[in-house]
Amino acid sequence: MQSQILPSRAALVDRIALQFEYGQNLICLLGPSGLGKSYLLETFITDKYHNFNKAFVQLSGKMTDQQFMTELLEQSFSNPLIDHALSLSENFYQLYKQQPCGDCLWVIDGGRHLSEELIQQLEILAKQSPSTLYILIASQSVGQFSQAVEIHLEALNISESKQLMRWFFDSLPVEEDPVFRTFLQEAHGNPALLLAWQPEQQTADIRAPEKSYKLLYLILLLITTMLLIIGFLYKADMTEWWKAHYQQDTTSTVATALPAEAVINGPVESKEPASEHAQGESQAEQQVTNHDAVDTTQAANGPVDNSEIENSEKESHNNNVAAIVDSLLPAEQVAQETDQPTPDEVATAILSNAEPIADEVTESEPQQSLVGNAWYLTQPDDNFVIQLLAVTKQEISDKFINENGLQGQVKTYQSLRNGKPWWIVTYGSYSTLNDAKKGVTTLSDNVRKNQPFYKKISKIKQEIASLNQ
Repeated sequence: MQSQILPSRAALVDRIALQFEYGQNLICLLGPSGLGKSYLLETFITDKYHNFNKAFVQLSGKMTDQQFMTELLEQSFSNPLIDHALSLSENFYQLYKQQPCGDCLWVIDGGRHLSEELIQQLEILAKQSPSTLYILIASQSVGQFSQAVEIHLEALNISESKQLMRWFFDSLPVEEDPVFRTFLQEAHGNPALLLAWQPEQQTADIRAPEKSYKLLYLILLLITTMLLIIGFLYKADMTEWWKAHYQQDTTSTVATALPAEAVINGPVESKEPASEHAQGESQAEQQVTNHDAVDTTQAANGPVDNSEIENSEKESHNNNVAAIVDSLLPAEQVAQETDQPTPDEVATAILSNAEPIADEVTESEPQQSLVGNAWYLTQPDDNFVIQLLAVTKQEISDKFINENGLQGQVKTYQSLRNGKPWWIVTYGSYSTLNDAKKGVTTLSDNVRKNQPFYKKISKIKQEIASLNQ
């Protein structure tokens, strides 16, 4: 018995044997070349009728009728004396009378090479044999035998085609392989074509070559290295620029207060021109000196003409030191002191209170009086604010401020984005980013859930400027 046979072919072997049992002594198996007729004949003669005297002959185009008859009879009888002048049936009858061979099974492959005379002799033997004689012939020609039962051999389906190839090939491509799938479809279940599969030539290698990945990695590494180098160079250039920028700001900063020696001892001449603020302080000190002189003269010689006092005041550029000191000192101290302050007291008051009060006057008044875009224009460019909301309708921003109790704590400016007006609500004004981050912690949870972020005043000024264009 052959080791492997497909289920459909095994069923066909059983069907042929069943036809012989039904009394059909001549069966012709039909099918095109490559469908496995020879393999099926070998399986049949091996697996069926073990007690029969079997003969298997494979015809070819070069084999003559006498050679075919000799080979067939020699396999059926032991040492037969064949008379080539007689036909196949006549030789069979004479040999059977001399030495009966019992039941016989003849399997003939390549029936299309049979001559008309041999076809007639086989039909006669199948019908008039003195003993049981089963004849199975494989051929490609339809209608070659008039008295034979013709059985057509069907092609293999896709599943049996794969199963057949798995028997003969150790490893097959996956079913999704387009080349392998096309090969199965074009083979049309022909075992000869299926077994002609060449894995090295008919397999699509869909994997990308390793060299391409190596080249890609190399390119990415080069790009990353270039970006890092550019980043370091840019950082170095920016560091130098910031150093130069801050040094320029430091050198251009003007002193806003005079030293104590300058206030007490009077103005000191300098080769460099003094700032406007320093000149004003010197003039205030000179006015104090003039008023002291007037008071001394009045105490010694009596009343002084008011015109002289007016001229003295004109010469000091109309700077009233007493009024300046009264505005700089706290209200309680002004109410308690009715006499004119001494020069030492004036100097002390200027050093202790001049700068904070001046800053408060210059900073607090615009913050209280200015609103909207004007307030942002007065802020330093480097300051930061916390943006809470940005909407296209002012009613929404007003409702947001009222619901969260932010009246008087926030500022709102208007800008133009994509041709539409926007209202942006901000909170606070901080000199550093760390102060702005601390300011966020003072906001309520309902406000912080909108994820407020930090914005520089210079950016806001640009947005306001775009609104006026």
